[in-house]
Amino acid sequence: MQIQSLNNILSENSYPGRGIVMGHSADGKYAVCAYFIMGRSVNSRNRVFVEDGEGIRTQAFDPDKLTDPSLIIYAPVRVLGNKTIVTNGDQTDTIYDLMDKQQTFEQSLRNREFEPDAPNFTPRISGIMHVQNGAFNFAMSILKSDNGDPERCNRYTFAYEHPKAGEGRFIHTYMSDGDPLVSFEGEPEWVKLEGEIDSFTDMLWNSLNADNKVSLFVRYIDIETGNYETRIVNKNQ
Repeated sequence: MQIQSLNNILSENSYPGRGIVMGHSADGKYAVCAYFIMGRSVNSRNRVFVEDGEGIRTQAFDPDKLTDPSLIIYAPVRVLGNKTIVTNGDQTDTIYDLMDKQQTFEQSLRNREFEPDAPNFTPRISGIMHVQNGAFNFAMSILKSDNGDPERCNRYTFAYEHPKAGEGRFIHTYMSDGDPLVSFEGEPEWVKLEGEIDSFTDMLWNSLNADNKVSLFVRYIDIETGNYETRIVNKNQ
């Protein structure tokens, strides 16, 4: 596997769908996580990210245009102690609730599957970042149909210990635009993480397809103190 530029990956793909980035800032000071959503339908594009405690939630930009909230209104980010949970659906709450009851990240996802949105069967992608005592690690998960077969769910978890400064991993729901959409394949992509929070946020936002991008969340967590900075960008203002 070759390390890649996030800018190149995103600029060359008009529809990666929803994506999670986790890793270590180039200066070695921060645990980095980001989450973005995209949309093709009016319902999917009619969203914004808003702060919700230490996390965020999605919200309809124009409530009158909201038709089906089931798969688009959820809390993508929640914080459980020194753990930051990031997902593309309401499995955020599943992970939060069951880890609070001492289950592991992987165990908490055993009773969840891909989304019931035939024919795409959108994968559920999830990430968790654990920052403590000047160190951190993270894990990512994808729950996907078995090559489009809705009767079978394939489950993959990837764990990363002591990530190198300036490097991260990127997982997204779709390989590219299409009909039906093809689920992400392989292990999370190995990517460079460069710049401080504002330049990194700008790079991500500007790399996403202008027509399809909807919202972006970025957080830099100080590895020594646990304090964090957050940026939220919404296409709908």
